[in-house]
Amino acid sequence: MRVGLTARHAALTIALAAAATIGGALVFEHVWGYQPCKLCLIQRNPYYIAIPLALVAALMPARWTRAALWLLALVFVVSAGLGAYHSGVEWGFWPGPSDCGGGTAANAGNVGDFLNQLQTTRVVSCTEAAWRFLGLSLAGWNVLISLDLALFAVWAARRSAGDRAAALAPKATYGSSSLSQ
Repeated sequence: MRVGLTARHAALTIALAAAATIGGALVFEHVWGYQPCKLCLIQRNPYYIAIPLALVAALMPARWTRAALWLLALVFVVSAGLGAYHSGVEWGFWPGPSDCGGGTAANAGNVGDFLNQLQTTRVVSCTEAAWRFLGLSLAGWNVLISLDLALFAVWAARRSAGDRAAALAPKATYGSSSLSQ
C-alpha cells in the first residue's frame, strides 16, 4: 500500500502556502510599515482567488479536485506573470502604469480636506523596490513562489490522475498466464 499526498492534501497545501504568502505580505505592510504600490496590490488578487478555490477543491470529489488543481496552476502562472511584470518595472526594463501610486485622497469631504490629505499622503512608486533579499524584491519572490505553487499543482494533478488510472487498471495475478496454455 502506497501512502502519499492525495489531490485533496495538495489542495490544502496550496491553500496554506498561499495564505502564508499573503500573510507575509500583510506583515510587511502592517507590522513593518512597507506600503504596497498599485502593482503590489494587484499581485495579491491571484492569491485571494487561489485560497478559497484550494479550500473548496479539498472538499470536492477527487475528479473535481484534480480539475481545480489545474485551475490553480493557471492562477499561479498568471500570478508569476504579474510578479515578473512588476519586477521588470522595478529594474527599469519597461515602464509601469502611469497611475502607479499607493495612497489616495478620494475620501476628502471638501477642498481643504483634500489638500491636507495630499500633504500627508505618501505616494508609493512601482519603480522602487521597498525591500530586497538576495537581490530579489517582493515582486521577484512572488514570481518564485507562484511558479513553485503552479508546478506543485500540476505535479499533484498529474500524479492524482496517474493514481486513479493505476487504481482502475486490472490487476495482474502471478502464477496464471494465458501463455502457458
